Amino acid sequence: MEELILELKKEIIEVLNLEEITPEDIDTDAPLFGEGLGLDSIDALELMMLMQKNYGIKVDNSEKGKEIFKSIRVMAEFISNNRTK
Repeated sequence: MEELILELKKEIIEVLNLEEITPEDIDTDAPLFGEGLGLDSIDALELMMLMQKNYGIKVDNSEKGKEIFKSIRVMAEFISNNRTK
């Protein structure tokens, strides 16, 4: 699981062009939206595309997306239980 968490952090930094942030800067359990990383709705779309492209998981429901994108740890758990790639 730790390997997947690190992989996710690196992918999020790359996809969202968070150049000033390193994987170590991202708290695994901090919220991705609002006070944590401070992501917005456009970032959410990028995360949905990342999930589909890299893990074969389609997130097409915004309510489901809110649950999945709570934190890096929640994303990693969801991916490990649902990945097709």
